Amino acid sequence: MAVGARDKIDKELVRKYAKLKMDNPDTTKLVDSQKMLDAMNDYAMMSRNMIQMNSKLKDICSNVTSKSVVYLKLNFIPPRPRK
Repeated sequence: MAVGARDKIDKELVRKYAKLKMDNPDTTKLVDSQKMLDAMNDYAMMSRNMIQMNSKLKDICSNVTSKSVVYLKLNFIPPRPRK
């Protein structure tokens, strides 16, 4: 599953910053790479679980809605033809 920009502003920001590269290697020493990967993994798992929960919620809501609908039988009497 790909996550991308959802509106025009996000698309423009992605396009603007897609080609930028990090020139400062000192900043890599400030962040532990394993902790960063763990945080990214946690975020991805949370996002996946939220999508699954949202899907289940939609299914439950549609089932409840469809079961609560009451259909009425209407007797249709066609109009008499004119003489």
